[in-house]
Amino acid sequence: IVNKSYTRVWIPDPDEVWRSAEIIKDYKEGDKSLQLKLEDETLYEYPIDLQGSELPFLRNPDILVGQNDLTALSYLHEPAVLHNLKVRFLESNHIYTYCGELVYLGIGDMDPHIFAVAEEAYKQMARDEKNQSIIVSGESGAGKTVSAKYAMRFFATVGGSASDTNIEAKVLASSPIMEAIGNAKTTRNDNSSRFGKYIQIGFDKRYHIIGANMRTYLLEKSRVVFQAEDERNYHIFYQLCASSSLPEFKDLGLNFFYTSQGGDTSIDGVDDADDFEKTRHAFTLLGVKESHQMTIFRIIAAILHLGNLEIQAERDGEACSVSVGHLSNFCVLLGVEHSQMQHWLCHRKLVTTAETYVKNMSLHQVVNARNALAKHIYAQLFNWIVQHINKALHTTVKQHSFIGVLDIYGFETFEVNSFEQFLGSAFSHLQHVFKLEQEEYMKEGIPWTLIDFYDNQPCIDLIEAKLGILDLLDEECKVPKGTDQNWAQKLYDRHAASQHFQKPRMSNTSFIVLHFADKVEYQSEGFLEKNRDTVYEEQINILKASKVKMVADLFQEEKDAGAAAAVGKGIPRISVRSARPAFKAANKEHRKTVGHQFRNSLHLLMETLNATTPHYVRCIKPNDEKLPFKFDPKRAVQQLRACGVLETIRISAAGFPSRWSYHDFFNRYRVLMNKRDLSKNDKKQICQTLLEDLIKDPDKFQFGRTKIFFRAGQVAYLEKLRADKFRAATIMIQKTVRGWLQRVKYQRLKRATLILQRHARGHLARRLAEHLRRTRAAIILQKQYRMLRIRRAFQRVRNATLTIQAFARGMFVRRIYHQLLEHKATILQKPVRGWLARARFRRLRAGPRQLQALRIEAPRAALKKLNIGMENKVVQLQRKVDEQNKEYKLLNEQLSMLTSAHSSEVEKLKKELQQYQQSQRGDGNQLLSLQEEMERLRMELERAHGERAVMEDSHVTLCLVPQRISDLEEENALLKQEKEELNSRILCQSEDEFAQNTVEENIQMKKELEEERSRYQNLVKEYSSLEQRYDNLRDEMTIIKQAPGHRRNPSNQSSLESDSNNPSICTSEIGDTEDVIQQVEEIGMEKAAMDMTLFLKLQKRVRELELERKKLQAQLEKKEQESKKSQRQELESENKKLKNELNELRKAIADHATQNNSSNDIQDSYNLLLNQLKSANEELEVRKEEVLILRSQIMKAAQQKETGKNMTEDWGYLNEDGELGLAYQGLKQVARLLEAQLQDQRREHEEEMEALRNQVDLMQEELEKQQQAFLQTLQLSPEVQVEFGLQQEITRLTNENLLEKNEKKLKKQLKIYMKKVQDFEERRPHERNMQVAVQRKEKDFQGMLEYYKEDEPLLIRNLITDLKPQAVSATVPCLPAYILYMCIRHADYINDDQKVHSLLTSTINGVKKVLKKHNDDFEMTSFWLANTCRLLHCLKQYSGDTGFMTQNTAKQNEHCLKNFDLTEYRQVLGHLSIQIYQQLIKIAEGILHPMIVSAVLENESIQGLSGVKPMGYRKYNSSMAEGDSSYSLDEMIRQLNTFHSIMCEQGLDPEIIQQVFKQLFYMINAVTLNNLLLRKDVCSWSTGMQLRFNISQLEEWLRGKNLQQSGAAQTLEPLIQAAQLLQLKKKTSEDAEAICSLCTALTTQQIVKILNLYTPVNEFEERVTVAFIRNIQVNLKERNDPPQLLLDFKHMFPVLFPFNPSSITMDSIHLPASLNLDFLIKV
Repeated sequence: IVNKSYTRVWIPDPDEVWRSAEIIKDYKEGDKSLQLKLEDETLYEYPIDLQGSELPFLRNPDILVGQNDLTALSYLHEPAVLHNLKVRFLESNHIYTYCGELVYLGIGDMDPHIFAVAEEAYKQMARDEKNQSIIVSGESGAGKTVSAKYAMRFFATVGGSASDTNIEAKVLASSPIMEAIGNAKTTRNDNSSRFGKYIQIGFDKRYHIIGANMRTYLLEKSRVVFQAEDERNYHIFYQLCASSSLPEFKDLGLNFFYTSQGGDTSIDGVDDADDFEKTRHAFTLLGVKESHQMTIFRIIAAILHLGNLEIQAERDGEACSVSVGHLSNFCVLLGVEHSQMQHWLCHRKLVTTAETYVKNMSLHQVVNARNALAKHIYAQLFNWIVQHINKALHTTVKQHSFIGVLDIYGFETFEVNSFEQFLGSAFSHLQHVFKLEQEEYMKEGIPWTLIDFYDNQPCIDLIEAKLGILDLLDEECKVPKGTDQNWAQKLYDRHAASQHFQKPRMSNTSFIVLHFADKVEYQSEGFLEKNRDTVYEEQINILKASKVKMVADLFQEEKDAGAAAAVGKGIPRISVRSARPAFKAANKEHRKTVGHQFRNSLHLLMETLNATTPHYVRCIKPNDEKLPFKFDPKRAVQQLRACGVLETIRISAAGFPSRWSYHDFFNRYRVLMNKRDLSKNDKKQICQTLLEDLIKDPDKFQFGRTKIFFRAGQVAYLEKLRADKFRAATIMIQKTVRGWLQRVKYQRLKRATLILQRHARGHLARRLAEHLRRTRAAIILQKQYRMLRIRRAFQRVRNATLTIQAFARGMFVRRIYHQLLEHKATILQKPVRGWLARARFRRLRAGPRQLQALRIEAPRAALKKLNIGMENKVVQLQRKVDEQNKEYKLLNEQLSMLTSAHSSEVEKLKKELQQYQQSQRGDGNQLLSLQEEMERLRMELERAHGERAVMEDSHVTLCLVPQRISDLEEENALLKQEKEELNSRILCQSEDEFAQNTVEENIQMKKELEEERSRYQNLVKEYSSLEQRYDNLRDEMTIIKQAPGHRRNPSNQSSLESDSNNPSICTSEIGDTEDVIQQVEEIGMEKAAMDMTLFLKLQKRVRELELERKKLQAQLEKKEQESKKSQRQELESENKKLKNELNELRKAIADHATQNNSSNDIQDSYNLLLNQLKSANEELEVRKEEVLILRSQIMKAAQQKETGKNMTEDWGYLNEDGELGLAYQGLKQVARLLEAQLQDQRREHEEEMEALRNQVDLMQEELEKQQQAFLQTLQLSPEVQVEFGLQQEITRLTNENLLEKNEKKLKKQLKIYMKKVQDFEERRPHERNMQVAVQRKEKDFQGMLEYYKEDEPLLIRNLITDLKPQAVSATVPCLPAYILYMCIRHADYINDDQKVHSLLTSTINGVKKVLKKHNDDFEMTSFWLANTCRLLHCLKQYSGDTGFMTQNTAKQNEHCLKNFDLTEYRQVLGHLSIQIYQQLIKIAEGILHPMIVSAVLENESIQGLSGVKPMGYRKYNSSMAEGDSSYSLDEMIRQLNTFHSIMCEQGLDPEIIQQVFKQLFYMINAVTLNNLLLRKDVCSWSTGMQLRFNISQLEEWLRGKNLQQSGAAQTLEPLIQAAQLLQLKKKTSEDAEAICSLCTALTTQQIVKILNLYTPVNEFEERVTVAFIRNIQVNLKERNDPPQLLLDFKHMFPVLFPFNPSSITMDSIHLPASLNLDFLIKV
């Protein structure tokens, strides 16, 4: 299909290696070029070689890009592999990719990882019982060492040693040591391994690690004496120098020649001193003595000093001398003689047949000898350390199998390549094994022809065969005058005809070898010297004679280095046979050169690898700049070619690289099938029919037993057919939909047009009608208007005419009238005017008297006029003051007497005046005196009138007083309302603050309690595991010793001792504090502290928290009282203010009243004012009572301290004589007396009310406390609500009944002693206790069971050890617990503490024994969890503690324990319950775990979604048949139903059942989410829909079982959000914000991981872009999420055992005969 347009291809590119393009013009045979369009839209003409007929490579469909297995690509070639790796590395941030060899591992549905390779090796070792090898290869810096460490870490974790030898930790501890002495910084890698190593990890028959062995290859010794620029020596040198400040290393410095040749001696981000401490710790862990460690460091320091020797040339360079300074340090550190070492560093010994010569060495020879000595010392030290590591990893247990991890030298090429690079290239032939491909075809029954792949054997023969490069090098080394040039010439002569050997054109000292990886040019200079590795014997002899034993041992005559390094001292030699015969060395014996040693060790390694199953890890370095996520395509292609990945892909492409199971193929390509084929039931036959119809060439595919195999490109062809099918269907759908849309649009437009036309025509018709109406109306208006205008003009003319006529006629009539009037009026006016004049004269004469009378009468009239508006109010006020008028009657009578006296005196004076007038009318003098007297009286009258005017003015002022009083009353009412509002607001605010603070405190306390409980239960779990381990070890020791006499301590003692060390406490025991304190007082502080110290500390902490809570509550109440008190004070001050204003008003009235004693009118106004004052006083009394009531409501318990205040106003006197003031004071005294009597009665009534009020307040406070506790508990979970309520009740009852409890206990003890005395007096010597009990008790059965001491083992065996849950299924739930308690109660009744102790101890041990025996039986574990909890509840319910007896009946209270306090055993039973609960969860999780992924994540509850499964991420496990080991969601729900029914039938508490399912649903969530985060094939839209449906089924099950309050549904929230995340849109920034707001239960890492793994289900979807993922990361930057990606599915929530009393009485329980408990006697 390359000749079709729009086909995408790959073309070479000088910068990017390969570049994508698209054909824009069909290619025809004979065309010289292809017309292409590049990705940047530029056109390109690609030339085609007609002779070679090579067309460009085809590009894979986008659906196949980013595959986790390269062989899943349809087109397998170099550009496809490179592009796939680039996409995974840069876009998805995936650093691991399979390359075909892991296709058959069964882990293809997981994302690739180094652990997958290690896991497969471990599984194959266990399954096939064959040794395995993991070969890690790659360039320096590509990650070989880290990958090898990860593999070893996996083996150490999975195959941990069964004993306490800690072999796995030692294996891991060897890594820092080997990195320190064998790794160095290079230009390509900061931690480059400069040696090869093969670590062989041994396993026993149970596949636990028992030991390990290490072989090393080709240590780069030349690095000790020389480092290139920007490189370092081995890390150990710099670590030692960085720690020179330590006292033991005070003689070391930093400036050494051997450590400073590369320039910078530091590495960014590396602390050499810290690494040195890790190295020393690793030495210690591996058992290297401290003295040996110091010797190692002294040897390393001596090597450094050796490099600093100052060598001076003498005698024109023929001789040399060495300075003393550093040489002395070297000799002291190694313990050798200074003079001998100084001599032999500059001289050498020549031995001939006749004599021996000592010859001086030149400067160059001395330097070479010095460097050779340093390298030799370091190499020997390196070998010694490796041997001791092997010794530490040695074991005496027989090895069953092993896994080897090979970290080989990286294939490196530099500008100048020498001896080290040449030897490193020899490892390249370890990298190509293709047996797995052929085994797969044979397993599936596919006809297979062995593929001819690139054979690297000729190149290997060139290097290693007889007369090969290494053999000629060894031969040249034996020649006395051998040189590098001569050796190079021999190579030219010998191998010039070889196809893998070339001679450079411009050089006679170098040669070229065509390796499998690349063509490399080597410089022959230095080959001979490095191969000889010459060290003079005299120097070695000096070191052998060292005073330091370890130094001397280093240089003893060792055996064959290859054998010594290959086989560990303790690991037995494995018999292996190579696949091909090894090369035989030359017959002539020769000295072991470096090349010879390396060749021998390499052959031994090949023998080992050929005897194992290999697994390959190829490391590719993305760039040389050590930058993260930068991809250099040139370097990547170079490494892909070098490490054999492309060769592997080529071989896969030559076979059948694409594989589909029949089920997956059917689901994927069912769209290509017709209905007739789909109606068949045989999917395999349907697939065969389809392929035969679609692919005509039968060689392009093969049918296996479980899979279909395709040649390269066939899957892409099928994908094209499928895409064409979908495209045709899409076009058909689009055509139909578009036609329908157009028809709908046309019909909608037609209907709209008709509607518009109808409305337009109607509008025009209405507008015409409106126009006609308006025209007619205008005519009518014009007619009327014109008529009106003419009519008005006529009226104006007519009116004007009539007016003129009227005035004219009037004028004429008046003119005639005046003429008549002038004559007759004068006659009539004359007498009238005279009468008027006379009348005026009489009025003038009588004026003074009338004036006087008017003056008298005028004020009274004015007063009446002023009082008209007050009459109604006076009438109203008069009704109220009738009684008060009686009190003031005396004052009125006195005023009347004074008025009558004054009147009589005036009358008397008038009579005297008349007598004087009659007797002496003519006497002028007497008349004058009388006139003067009258004038005086008139003046007095005028003065009285003035005073009356003043009084009237004051009366007007006083008329405003009622208005002022009403204003004050309104203001008082407003203040009262505001006060009530403030009071209610303060109360609400205080309640809200208190509730909020209480809720926060409860949440904090809950968190602390949960943490304590979790730590405590973890310790209980560890204790149980340690106890189990102890039992196992004891059993093993018993078997070994074969001595049955070993006995262990009583279990209860060990349990109690271990429990005393636990850092937490069972929450259900909080209420036992008082009992524990009593126990301490009774038993003694020493014994109680020995077992209960930590328990009491925790109880003390709980008590402190309770006191703190009470303190906060008291502070809140105090604040409430202060606020209420302040409000009360404000109201009192306001009331006092009103009183003062009223008193001032009274004073003003009294002052004015003193002046008003002259007339009755003044008295009336005064009475009116007094009445108003009385009404105001009454209103004040009403307000006073309201204030008192309000005060009593605010204080709720306060007694009114004063009943009223006496009026202390200074009224003064009302008149001059003081009589009215005295009378008013008398009235006040009378009023006070009456008020005092009234107050006495009121006080008595208030005292009675106060007593009742106090009782009401107490009840109200209790109710408020209960309401507050209720509000607090509403915020908590149901379990904690019950526990918190019990705790509050226990605390209250304990505080109230402490004295009563102590008295009760004393009475109890006295009663016990009285019973003992009575029993002792009454019972006979041989009479049994049962008879005594029967004589004392009237009832036949009191709920107690008696047994003999010797029957106790039988009781435990029948009731616990041998009991089956089915035996008591038809009886009362938890029957064994009730029977045990009845036995305990009888032992308590007879006061036998030994019997109680023995029975409880045997019970606990028996339960533990049963659980150990049935450690995988859910029913048995649930049964004993229910019984243990019930026994614990019984011990609490019948303990006698009031906190646990609140729900007991009177009958049940009779069954309480009388003599013993079993608090300590309750704690032990609590621990046992926790252990049983943990075992129950473990069993349930073990049953559910295999079901979860298949049922929740892979189960197809919604049919039809499997057809859109992402391509290329199918299950690769060929050994598993279709449908095997898979579970449906219905099966898992049935299993959950089984768990629920078992626990309910056995009477397990509902709260515990809820906690069990909360834990199980958390595991379901964690396992499913972890699997989702690790599998790319399930991260799709269809999986999200399927997952959400399955979760809804689980939620429905929870609702059906009434478990929605357990919190189990909340644990599924992360999984729900993950399913929603898969279904949401992932394009715009709004989508990113929606995802961030929705996925609150997922961490940032989990969200980003799912988005990276998201795979489109078909070609119509799009991948999640990198920009969108970065947008998500920016939005989630502020989150403080934990760094872990995966959830801990083994996490266990702390369990609570809330107190759950039973309603069953002991005397109503019957013992079934099936239990065989006939020896129990009812009491």
